[in-house]
Amino acid sequence: MRPKLNQHIKTKEFLSYYWLKKELQGFCHDHHIPRSGSKAELTERIHLFLQTGEIKRPVHKKTGAPNGKKLEELSLDTVITKHHRCSQTVRTFFKTIIPNFHFSTYIQNYFKQNSGKTYRDVVTAWYEEESRKKDPSYQREIGAQFEYNQFTRDFFADPTNKGKSRADAIAAWRAVKEQPGARTYKRKN
Repeated sequence: MRPKLNQHIKTKEFLSYYWLKKELQGFCHDHHIPRSGSKAELTERIHLFLQTGEIKRPVHKKTGAPNGKKLEELSLDTVITKHHRCSQTVRTFFKTIIPNFHFSTYIQNYFKQNSGKTYRDVVTAWYEEESRKKDPSYQREIGAQFEYNQFTRDFFADPTNKGKSRADAIAAWRAVKEQPGARTYKRKN
């Protein structure tokens, strides 16, 4: 059975279980830890607090274009830097070239993994991904923070679950998330 999330939980135990963002934020609220950020950021702050008692403040990221550039300074020759930000300014620039542009997980990862390439390369990558989406077997990449989504996709991909309902998938997910360890779907033999 899953332990209670409180200041007495062991760090190893804390990291072994699945916590809703709402639960993490509640813990942070109770212990005066900043509640903003992703589940991963909250988990990191709570982990540090449980280990050391230290309260880590979030790093405020600069908003705007990469390297402080304005929209009119961006071009297809703009180089992706190591600390590139997928900002509203960058989105606006790409929408002038690709009207239906948005920051998909694929494109965000492309920026992270391709420093040194240009925005022209991003446009090519966008259209390549759009082409792949036309394949009936295509599946969008699911971000690591969306464990439930990945679990249900894998549950329904398992041929032994053919004909099972969403309620069956949810029941399986609930059983897995209450246990320590990875929250991934494993086929039952």
